Amino acid sequence: MSDMSYTRLGKSGLVVSRLALGTMTFTHGSDWIPGVAKTGLNDAQRMVDTALEAGVNFFDTADGYSNGEAEDILGKTLKGKRNDAVICTKLGFRQSERMTDAGLSRGHILSSVDGCLTRLDTDWIDLLVLHKTDFTTPLEETLSTLQRVIDAGKVRYIGVSNWPAWKVAQAVEMQRANGFDQFVTGQYLYNAVARDIEVDVLRMGAELGLGLMAWSPLAGGLLTGKYDLNKLDNTEGRLAEGDFLQISRDQAEVALAALRDAAKAHDATPAQVALAWILHKRRDHAVIVGASKQSQLEASLAASGITLSNDQMAAIDAAAAPARRYPEWFDDMMTDEIYTKALS
Repeated sequence: MSDMSYTRLGKSGLVVSRLALGTMTFTHGSDWIPGVAKTGLNDAQRMVDTALEAGVNFFDTADGYSNGEAEDILGKTLKGKRNDAVICTKLGFRQSERMTDAGLSRGHILSSVDGCLTRLDTDWIDLLVLHKTDFTTPLEETLSTLQRVIDAGKVRYIGVSNWPAWKVAQAVEMQRANGFDQFVTGQYLYNAVARDIEVDVLRMGAELGLGLMAWSPLAGGLLTGKYDLNKLDNTEGRLAEGDFLQISRDQAEVALAALRDAAKAHDATPAQVALAWILHKRRDHAVIVGASKQSQLEASLAASGITLSNDQMAAIDAAAAPARRYPEWFDDMMTDEIYTKALS
């Protein structure tokens, strides 16, 4: 048994490693985001084998990554090892110029699931995640179709990504009312400097039973500490593609300072501490780590062994805390002191 830590995904029996290997970098040569997708089959095979040896059983991909090439590569690297892996794939983004080849309609979900199964060379998808919202399709249609692919044995668990909290709550209420399988996870942007979901999404997940899969835990490489924040246009990787994550440079500077301080105490890197910070926030948090080099993956895997002190967690927490929004601050101000004291 490895030192990897595991968690149940939301309110389900699905046990996954708290580090998941992301495959956004896997490609056969597609020109899809060249600064990101640059890991070919041979290097991908080595990464998957390294992850499995380290105790990782969780692998994340999507039909939109390199136009499906990432799924194809993941399927090939897991040949003969399928039962050792929990595969998460995502759908919803446009696949072609054909009008109906996008979204979360019945037709697109059914055809997309079959396409994912073919590329992954598997009979089932462990976790199917809706990659984005679709406000053009009735929610009832989307949820009933998900139940259809679950009942057919093609999908075992379901989740969402990038949905607003109110939409997830609406969907879960509808799933419960109709006896459908419920979402068990939410895949969201979350890292030491991008923390919007702390305001409502994480609270919603705790109440409704959704675990977290944090994507871009290093803020596109920003939290590695190796970039000049004032010259990001001259960098490589995702940061060179533009300010997609819309992260405040001022907050990033403060967060990096806190990460560097903790890193010194643990003989680690700021990137490793950034990953450890998410893992220590809540027991049901899983972190998607991607890599374009073997050395990057090995460094990320080592983060699971870092235990941050309460003071170190607090310093990172304070660096880029999300602004309090109404009605949260109003609720805090108006808490009934007599009830609070009596019931504490």
